[in-house]
Amino acid sequence: MQISRRAALAAAALLPVAAQAQPRYPDRPVRLVVPFAAGGIIDVVARLVSEPLGRELGQTIVIENLPGAGSTIGARAVARARPDGHTLLLNGAAHPVIPALYKEAGFDSVADFTPVALVGDQSFLACVHPDVPVTDVAGLLAWLREKRGQATFATTGIGAASHLAGELLKTLAGVDFTVVTYRGTPAAVTDFIAGRVDMMIDSQTLLAPFVRDGKARALAVTTTRRSRMLPVLPTFEEAGVAGYRASSFQALYAPAGTPAPIVATLSAAMLKVLADPAVQRSFAERGVDTMPGDAAAARTFLAAESAKWLPILARSGASAG
Repeated sequence: MQISRRAALAAAALLPVAAQAQPRYPDRPVRLVVPFAAGGIIDVVARLVSEPLGRELGQTIVIENLPGAGSTIGARAVARARPDGHTLLLNGAAHPVIPALYKEAGFDSVADFTPVALVGDQSFLACVHPDVPVTDVAGLLAWLREKRGQATFATTGIGAASHLAGELLKTLAGVDFTVVTYRGTPAAVTDFIAGRVDMMIDSQTLLAPFVRDGKARALAVTTTRRSRMLPVLPTFEEAGVAGYRASSFQALYAPAGTPAPIVATLSAAMLKVLADPAVQRSFAERGVDTMPGDAAAARTFLAAESAKWLPILARSGASAG
């Protein structure tokens, strides 16, 4: 009994030393990977939260754009990173559907990541080029049926939020069109404004200025609420496409195996950032709603997104490799 007590006292004496040996998190700049080109909505949101998140964590947040292959290049880099909280991923609607589209992605979008927090959500605008002879959703659907799949639709990649929004329209409205993929949102917008593609469903942050300048014609918003940027536009549901809801959300991930205390620290820091009125104003100015949710809320939301979109993609036959 005496030996046992001495051992216990010795172990207790070592606890402060062990605690001191644990490095403070974060102990160096944190790398935030954006798996899309600069200028898209996920990149915009990353830049809105990076500075205040860095202040909360006491370290600089360094944004790294790694675009390509429907976000799999950037996501793969994070999946393979050391799970110490110093490499994170900000991704959107593409992430939960990667298993259905990229059989050789080199990672599992569920098993290889730990959801940290929900960040933001944004309505998309459904727009046509001014040369397309339609002025409302009913006219668009009639025109698409006449074109029999020959109309063209610009997207940032198979599985991206813009692509999912288009596939949902196909499914719910019984129409078809040809999907044209681009490496990033700016390239897609450039071709759309030039008239090289007929239509686009994408970020209101990027498309609303072109609508106001008459270079694009907006027909509807994709969420169940109207856009603050263009409040006169109906939602797809209001325009007769029952059950339509699509958006660009953003969620923060860490590599699988990241210690729970680090995930909790990151989650709490992000929630504090999103509660800041100044951050909320910055989001609103860009047509984005803050969507604060901790790690548990993120897991639940992402599971629901997978359940919604994977059957739609399976029916569409979409595949990226």
